Amino acid sequence: MTKYIAILRGINVGGNRKILMADLKNLLSQKGFKNVVTYIQSGNITFNHCSESSSAIETIIIKAIKEYYDFDVPTIVMRTGAVQKIIENNPFTEDDASKLHVTFFNEQPDLDLISKIKDLNFAPDKFQFTKKAVYLCIADKYHKTKLSNAYFEKKLKVTATTRNWKTVNKLLQI
Repeated sequence: MTKYIAILRGINVGGNRKILMADLKNLLSQKGFKNVVTYIQSGNITFNHCSESSSAIETIIIKAIKEYYDFDVPTIVMRTGAVQKIIENNPFTEDDASKLHVTFFNEQPDLDLISKIKDLNFAPDKFQFTKKAVYLCIADKYHKTKLSNAYFEKKLKVTATTRNWKTVNKLLQI
């Protein structure tokens, strides 16, 4: 079995799309996921699964949530090794860790779309792309930046969700 990390977007925010983590853990366990551990209430999960396909696991999670809760939740699944590489390659490690975030994509964005925005200036905020994520160094609060999930989804035509640096590291430790 392979160890994976799943991050769900937009649950338990402002009382909308409420999912208790204990219920989610039970739901995934019923679907054959092993060693399911959740972290905080925003949809961070680690688990083991026999599938070798992250996209197949995403589909299982999305369908299970839709069947049980009757709403759609964008979900991104990665092997822990991929998250380890993201942590190791962060170009902003010299910056204050409380300012760092990673926006994850469900698929690699088209390189032509990335090229249209990769050199734009959002100072004092900074960003740098990888294949399936973008590193962010946000000078103020994340909710005030223009470099939001919505921005990247609109410009890159992918599903995106963001986690702060502390959460990204914690998910690998669990």
